[in-house]
Amino acid sequence: MSLGMYNATVPMFKTLLGALAKNLDKAAALAIAKNIDPLVLTSARLAPDMLPLSRQVQIASDGVRGGLARLAGLDMPVMEDTEKTIDELKARIAKTIAYLDSFTPAQIDGSEGREVVLKMRSGEMKFTGQNYLFQFVIPNFTFHCTTAYNILRHNGVEIGKRDFLGAA
Repeated sequence: MSLGMYNATVPMFKTLLGALAKNLDKAAALAIAKNIDPLVLTSARLAPDMLPLSRQVQIASDGVRGGLARLAGLDMPVMEDTEKTIDELKARIAKTIAYLDSFTPAQIDGSEGREVVLKMRSGEMKFTGQNYLFQFVIPNFTFHCTTAYNILRHNGVEIGKRDFLGAA
């Protein structure tokens, strides 16, 4: 029995997004306990030239929604990137998970050879479905989830590896 592209990815996407939502809960609790404006956390970044926490969550969400949509031959539903608060970011994560739940394995499995063309500022990038998923979607998604985790951790949110992995 083969693993399939759906089972190799969608459960992991949902686990990491769920963990990110729980880590945002911990950020909200820290803000209350330390009397910090939660917007300080959602606008925090690790370096001046990096995107803030809010954008890390938005990009992680966009990446998995766009990834699955392209593999299934669908248009990605648009989400306005206006979330600023922890609750708004958590709502975006919930919408993303609901979107992931709308896919069946049959829509994703078998897309390994589908041509995927991304129009980037630097020009077009062409992939097979398998390369797109494993060399673009997953690395970008995990990068932005990891960066969100690191921003929270750097700002004093008491989270560890188990929190990132969704095991806590």
